[in-house]
Amino acid sequence: MTENVETNNNPNQVHPSFANVIKRKESIKNNLSSIKHRIGIYSAKGGVGKTTTAINIAYTLNKKGFKVGLLDADIDCPNLTVFLGITDMMDIEHIPLVPLVKDGIKIASTAMLVDDTKKPIIWRGPIIVKMLYDFFENTTWGDLDYLIIDLPPGTSDAPLTIMQVLDMDGFIIITTEQKVGALNSVRSGLMAKRLSKSIIGVIANMTKENKHNEHINYVCASLGTELLGNIPFDKDIEDMSNGSDVAVLNNQKIYELYSNIVEKIIG
Repeated sequence: MTENVETNNNPNQVHPSFANVIKRKESIKNNLSSIKHRIGIYSAKGGVGKTTTAINIAYTLNKKGFKVGLLDADIDCPNLTVFLGITDMMDIEHIPLVPLVKDGIKIASTAMLVDDTKKPIIWRGPIIVKMLYDFFENTTWGDLDYLIIDLPPGTSDAPLTIMQVLDMDGFIIITTEQKVGALNSVRSGLMAKRLSKSIIGVIANMTKENKHNEHINYVCASLGTELLGNIPFDKDIEDMSNGSDVAVLNNQKIYELYSNIVEKIIG
């Protein structure tokens, strides 16, 4: 006896799984509709200074009079609160979540949701993605000029989700002078371009030379973008980060470096 299997031959009907994705993207778009610009700070290489850069760009924008939000998208290894000396927690008893406000900047991180940040957050990809959705869909960001997103390293679940579901102005790629840093920075930039996302530019961090070295030039040439600026290796930045102080608020020379970069971003 042959079993009759009902098939959908309507080419105009969207498959339920795609319909859910479209619906969710629309929900995220509506929730973030009051944010004018969304910029990702990214590199596939860890340890190149993404979080330090994201913080100082956010604070420089704020210092210039813009309304700014700062999202720690490194879900399972968040460091934003350590750099900013934040110990307060977000209220998880009520949805939507409300970011904490520090120095006039709205900040959200999974470190504000877990009881002990010293313990590892051992989550598989689907849980990490769900947490990102909560920050996009179930968090009240309000009116912002800029949302700066500090991405985790790698080219896996979290960066992929951000590139797939968010309307981004673009990504700033962080690199160093080292060959391995440059190679991984190119990988991250090519991932963004493959997903039709814009590269705003490259920031060379912790540089020790006064000129552009071959690896930094390689990153810019490979991604077809400009160098936004060099942030030299500076022990003051390291000491202030370790002391939970923001460099651009405490050092005029460092502020001027970031100010020049930010002027290119907003220009």
